[in-house]
Amino acid sequence: MQSTAVTPDEYVAAIPEERQAAFKKLRAAIKKNLPKGYKECMSYGMIGYVVPHSIYPAGYHCSPELPLPFLSIASQKNGISIYHMGVYGMPALHDWFVAEHGKRSSKKLDMGKSCIRYKKPEDIPFDLIGELSTKVSVPEWISFYEKTYKPKK
Repeated sequence: MQSTAVTPDEYVAAIPEERQAAFKKLRAAIKKNLPKGYKECMSYGMIGYVVPHSIYPAGYHCSPELPLPFLSIASQKNGISIYHMGVYGMPALHDWFVAEHGKRSSKKLDMGKSCIRYKKPEDIPFDLIGELSTKVSVPEWISFYEKTYKPKK
């Protein structure tokens, strides 16, 4: 179920109390490490980190009125999830993350294509997620997106 929160702070305030501290720490790790140019906002009912229209006016090809998505975090029914488009689309980044997760966490990685799931807040490797956040600059993401996802005219 998507949140109806209008702002990231409103989203965080609505998270169950037992997840609040971990979610705030996750959000802080991402914001501290995310390269310049990404903007925090609400996106698809989650907290999103996007390339704003001021930098990439074309927006997201599926919905050009929306900014280009890059990373999102969500408190969901069964835990906290991180959606990272770079991990989904960039094999080298995916492989780095999987290898590093094995080194930095004793917990088995629960991961889909772009979704990294943590059932227990205490299992989140905050330092690793912070480092993952540094790996793709806005110009790199735009270039990759245009080469890989944006439909050719």
